[in-house]
Amino acid sequence: MDSTGEQRSEAQDKRPIGVRFLENIRGSRLSFRTYQTIVLILTFLAYASYHATRKTTSIVKSVLDPETTKLGFSHWSRFYFLGTVEGTEPKPRLKDGWSPFDTSDGTAMLGQIDVAFLSVYSLGMYFAGHLGDRFDLRILLTIGMVGTGIFTSLFGAGYWLNIHSFYYFLAVQMLAGLFQSTGWPSVVAVVGNWFGKKKRGLIMGIWNAHTSIGNISGSLIASALLKYGWGYSFAVPGLSIALIGLMVFLFLPVCPEKIGIESEEDSLLKSPKKNGITEPLLEGRSDEKEKAVGFFEAWRIPGVAPFALCLFFSKLVAYTFLYWLPFYISHTAIDGSYLSDSTAGTLSTLFDVGGVVGGILAGHISDRLDARALTAAGFMYCAIPALFFYRIYGSISLYWNIALMFVTGMFVNGPYALITTAVSADLGTHSSLNGNSRALATVTAIIDGTGSVGAAIGPLLTGYISAKSWSAVFTMLMSAALVAGLLLMKLVVAEVSAKMESARLRANWRQRSPVPELLV
Repeated sequence: MDSTGEQRSEAQDKRPIGVRFLENIRGSRLSFRTYQTIVLILTFLAYASYHATRKTTSIVKSVLDPETTKLGFSHWSRFYFLGTVEGTEPKPRLKDGWSPFDTSDGTAMLGQIDVAFLSVYSLGMYFAGHLGDRFDLRILLTIGMVGTGIFTSLFGAGYWLNIHSFYYFLAVQMLAGLFQSTGWPSVVAVVGNWFGKKKRGLIMGIWNAHTSIGNISGSLIASALLKYGWGYSFAVPGLSIALIGLMVFLFLPVCPEKIGIESEEDSLLKSPKKNGITEPLLEGRSDEKEKAVGFFEAWRIPGVAPFALCLFFSKLVAYTFLYWLPFYISHTAIDGSYLSDSTAGTLSTLFDVGGVVGGILAGHISDRLDARALTAAGFMYCAIPALFFYRIYGSISLYWNIALMFVTGMFVNGPYALITTAVSADLGTHSSLNGNSRALATVTAIIDGTGSVGAAIGPLLTGYISAKSWSAVFTMLMSAALVAGLLLMKLVVAEVSAKMESARLRANWRQRSPVPELLV
């Protein structure tokens, strides 16, 4: 057997068990498009399940901590934007809550659990990205999903085991955050291995709907199960992610090379056969094993640092909504009445519906303009008035709340989705890497890990600031959106300058090109 046959046989042995089973039933190899479809479906389900388990905490908060006597929930005065709202009546006490979260410090304690989860998540992200570029992504993703399912279920087990220790819930959430950190670098790296740069913004914008779909499904499931006991709101999503993790282990192909199939981009690198010999069009591509890019080397890739810092503030805003929006809605009088906890959780999903639209729109616009930074910065600036109007007019009526929540979700989640998908994939295959593809997971981890630090800080600050004024919370969110946009201004100027220069060169070329004479 020749060396090519041996490599193909070895690659076939690395195919997931489920893929081999499907190919045995079919009697032939699956096509490249079929593999791409499997990758999109499995990674979509995988990360949607991650977010579904992450969303349950925000739904259950109002049940664990119904104490609202010190919280002011009326909307801002239309004439005193930063003034303290007086004369607001707190929401009546509906339940006894769950110790230790039913005390006056309950809101702050829930905020501490959120920040502990996200702190471990953000730190774990850096290590997960490092591991992802060195080990089998399918195994890493499976371990992360099963571990997440176990510890999410253990949080809910506190309901049946009658556990009231704050440190139990804190430790369980920290371990859940550690396992959750394996998710994002893994799925982005796998998708990046199977899809090239053509229309990457649009494809990954649509694919990134898993974040919002996961939030929506997590909200609906957790809200529907509250009537049976809040423990079920954790146990069911926990079991679901573990089962999907098993599917990932059985069926997910990590990259074309590992299963012995040629990618479309590799086939384009070869010229048509000449005298039976296939000649490469591009030189310098070596069969030597690529060396994974180091952590600090990845930070030096142009664009990584500003996008990572931008995502810090972008995720601060997005995750504050992720963890506190149902709580905020259930404790805010909308058209003079309060919504139940389950209804507030269901209503909050419209923020994520807007996020789906925003992610797709941001990806499409960035593809058409070929300007990632300009698109992301523009969305962040638009998020500022959206947040302002949602705080002021969201309590006028249910219809106003729905419309403004949708628009806010679109502008808040649009740049968040763009940076964590298309931008991360672009930078992970940056020209400065000289074709080295083993940087995707590391770059993705750096960008999203830095963003997750902001995601930890936002909910923590909200837990303390909301006890005094929700007006101050929204001021913090608008300031964060402004800073996020400003951090990209250098890249925006570079993109605009490049486009102006390109337009000038095209105009000069048209002027210098001779006009062909028509022969009569």
